[in-house]
Amino acid sequence: MPPGEVSRHDLRVATPFGPAQVDLAYADRPGALVVLGHGAGGDAHAPVLIAVRDALLAASIATALVDQPYRLAGRRVPDRADRLDAAMLAVVSKLRSRLGDVPLVLGGKSSGARVGARIARAAGAAGVVALGFPLIPPGHPDRSRGFELDAGCPVLVLQGSRDSFGSPAAVLAAAAGLPVDVHEVASGNHSFVARRADARTTADCMAQVAATVTTWVRALG
Repeated sequence: MPPGEVSRHDLRVATPFGPAQVDLAYADRPGALVVLGHGAGGDAHAPVLIAVRDALLAASIATALVDQPYRLAGRRVPDRADRLDAAMLAVVSKLRSRLGDVPLVLGGKSSGARVGARIARAAGAAGVVALGFPLIPPGHPDRSRGFELDAGCPVLVLQGSRDSFGSPAAVLAAAAGLPVDVHEVASGNHSFVARRADARTTADCMAQVAATVTTWVRALG
């Protein structure tokens, strides 16, 4: 592969709960591998995941966008946490056998971020990227998921100022004492979409997320 050229691969990876779909892209000698999962009811081609993927590729960082087996089976309701985690660990094992021993960063959007944080220790991850951490399920203020931010490695959280699953301040408080770096994305909701009346646009929010993730991942290496 010529230097600087991006290689793209659509992979089906066997997991204990059916195949996962992986959109893998990397240039020659990537500096790291970032594996990102999707939100509970979405897929791996959510706008914020694409924005982050494109920015990482421009920085010579390999990316893998992963669709969980339940999505490939046509279901929108996610599997149990243990099934999500086992499926992602199978994907990570396959990708590492393909790309070698490069620094690994896990994470994703919402539910994908939770999966990444939960399996970080087992996968030997150098870091976790959370794109909208779903700290508190709407309507259930007593069900904080803050304990999942204890991933055993540095964690970067990008949180919209209008995120209905927890404000940036709430995430910061839940992560007190942990190596968690929380960045507020002004005007963004849980998917980093701005309102039409806001001075900042959705494109502004996406650009901030992508640039912050890229800078943070490069600093890990």
